[in-house]
Amino acid sequence: MNGADDASYNIVVAGTGGQGVMTASEVLAQTALAAGYDVKKTEVAGMAQRGGSVNSHVRFGREILCPSIAPGDADLLLAMEPAEGLRWIGCLKPEGAALVNLTALVPPVVATGAAHYPEDPLASMKAVRQAVQGIDATDVSRRLGEPRLVNMVMLGAASTRLPFDPELLAETATARFRQRKKALAELNLRAFKAGRELVPTCGKG
Repeated sequence: MNGADDASYNIVVAGTGGQGVMTASEVLAQTALAAGYDVKKTEVAGMAQRGGSVNSHVRFGREILCPSIAPGDADLLLAMEPAEGLRWIGCLKPEGAALVNLTALVPPVVATGAAHYPEDPLASMKAVRQAVQGIDATDVSRRLGEPRLVNMVMLGAASTRLPFDPELLAETATARFRQRKKALAELNLRAFKAGRELVPTCGKG
């Protein structure tokens, strides 16, 4: 990258349809805006309603010229599903970090023999990048009584790696519920905090 983009922070959010990938990327983008950064975001949803691959690029910094993240330029890969994490691991910088939900969502097409699900996506990711951490976000969300909180758990985990205040990220993530659904806002905040606690040794760098 050149010029203004040199100071950017780049995030790839990946998963399958229904996992809240686009919601997570929107929360990240809005938080970066609130923190005073210039932000660009792009989204791709392939058959998202059927559990197909979904990904979003979020870039923020002093001045962002292009929304897309080139291979090897991502600072953080936030993967809601391990095979999708493996699909996008090449976007990560050598020193970048990957946070990966451990629960596999094997698409129905695999049962027909028309597609193959990788045997151990997390191990394959660790073979090419050092900072890869599995996060049992699905288990945490189930224990909280709401399986759809996976993206909020993952955002909490991501807050340990981001260059802005985690409280600002939590505030942005729960803002849409606070006016009319205070109980849901509290549940989402609990999921966020639980995700953050899963990576206590990670710094913000």
